Amino acid sequence: MNWIILVIAGLCETGFAFCLGKAKPAVGTEWWWWIAGFAFFYVLSAVLLAKATQTIPIGIAYPVWTGIGAVGAVLLGIFVFHEPATFWRLLFLSTLILSIVGLKIVGE
Repeated sequence: MNWIILVIAGLCETGFAFCLGKAKPAVGTEWWWWIAGFAFFYVLSAVLLAKATQTIPIGIAYPVWTGIGAVGAVLLGIFVFHEPATFWRLLFLSTLILSIVGLKIVGE
């Protein structure tokens, strides 16, 4: 169950990266709404990470959490914010995903 919580926490980290990306061009009230979304996902992500580490070692949970967030942020950058999907970017994204899977395999 705590692995599911950890994955949700990582997705929330992606959520706050999305809100930051949307806040960048926003102004006025819209900017505040995106920052409020950022704060919500940031707090929720940290709380869920803390819950997950009750049974998952921090040395495994934290890198998996940040890895999910990093992969999600890169994918958001490519698909939502139209950043380039270069060979090198996809190669290193693949190695990051393999590293996350490897940590899960050796972690328990």
